[in-house]
Amino acid sequence: MHSVDRQTEQMIRSVLAYAENRLRLDPVPLDRGSRRVEDLEAVFGGLLGQKGTDPDQVLGIYTSTIAPAVISADSPRFLGFIPSAPTKASLLFDMLVSCASIQGISWLEAAGAVHAENQVLRLLADAAGLPASAGGVFVSGGSAGNLSALAVARETAKRRAAEREGADAVRGRRWRVAVGTDAHSSITNTLMLLDMDAFVVETPDHRLTGEALRAALAADGDPASVAAVVATSGTTNAGIIDDLAGVSAVAREHGWWFHVDGAYGAAGLFAPTVREKYTGIEHADSFIVDPHKWLFTPFDCCALVYRDPALARTVHTQDASYLDVIHSGAIDGGIPAEWNPTDYAYHLTRRARGLPLWFSLAVHGTDAYGTAIEAALTLARQTAEEIRIRPHLELIREPDLSVVLFRRLGWGPDQYTKWAQDLHDAEIAFIPPSAWEGEVVGRFAFLHPHTDMDLVREILDRTE
Repeated sequence: MHSVDRQTEQMIRSVLAYAENRLRLDPVPLDRGSRRVEDLEAVFGGLLGQKGTDPDQVLGIYTSTIAPAVISADSPRFLGFIPSAPTKASLLFDMLVSCASIQGISWLEAAGAVHAENQVLRLLADAAGLPASAGGVFVSGGSAGNLSALAVARETAKRRAAEREGADAVRGRRWRVAVGTDAHSSITNTLMLLDMDAFVVETPDHRLTGEALRAALAADGDPASVAAVVATSGTTNAGIIDDLAGVSAVAREHGWWFHVDGAYGAAGLFAPTVREKYTGIEHADSFIVDPHKWLFTPFDCCALVYRDPALARTVHTQDASYLDVIHSGAIDGGIPAEWNPTDYAYHLTRRARGLPLWFSLAVHGTDAYGTAIEAALTLARQTAEEIRIRPHLELIREPDLSVVLFRRLGWGPDQYTKWAQDLHDAEIAFIPPSAWEGEVVGRFAFLHPHTDMDLVREILDRTE
């Protein structure tokens, strides 16, 4: 299995030929996704056993059964949830990273890969306006990034409160995190895992503001139990950017950790037309952005950036006799001489998942990324205008970013479901309905720079 024999030679040719054909698809087809278990089992049944199967036959099962049963999130017709649109450069380099089998936990094992990843993290920190001391790590996704950051927020709050009030005064305190009503579901899950509670700030306009946070605090009366506040720079359902400046000001007044969940929307930092909406992110103690979303990188990839990485090291560094060798202890100006990605999140083993983004950025430059992001923003604005001119449709709110919510007057849940299913059955678009204030609505999530208004009009035509 580990030698280059005749079978391996054949696999190399077959798999690379398939990969080349997949890379050449332009546009990528949508495909159908869900299948009945019975239909899949009829093909897969008995495949895994004591004896192997001819690799071309196994690859044939992938091409004929698995691939068509997976909706292509990188298709310009994928307009649900949050799509993906990795560049060809990032896809190619992701293959290289996998072939190299890089264990990217430490400087000792992967200094070159870690340094390249850190270049990208530096670029992201600079875009957000964080200081030169900022740094972080690439993790698997937004959930992992939020969990790792809020673990540091909790431990930092404990330590600072103990220094301020005494250890006995804070022992057993139940910590809370202030969040808006539209915070991502991963935040709620993270707080459960970290044994913290959500201090939910009611946001009638679905946007967490400094004013709303102050009002909630005045009514609550227990700011000492709040360890952090989470703002969102691009909510998943509606693309709303919270009042980052106002929320960060309240956080600074109370000495809270300020975390920005920008898994989807923080990529807009590279788009000149919306950059001012992110004012306040420069005060973040941590923020995340998922390059596998709007920075055009393959799954799975989340960049987690800390203002003061040393705080993260005190929480996430793992101690074991066999790990002593990767920690030299050398510190230069507060920055370790050797940067170990394992010290900045809850993981240990990790692939160097930031390298495909590094390669693509180096090949294309940030201007190209800004242009691609602006394409989705422009499409969202044009779609909003198209909805306005159709009397049977209603725009729910002006898009902040590239998500557009709308309602079809007179429709109920069944009509939205049928509309979406018919579009998918015809492989016109994958655009599942969403919900807004308890009502089923239509939702466009634009990301792919090759999605165009002709497709949008075709989709909207089917609401008539």
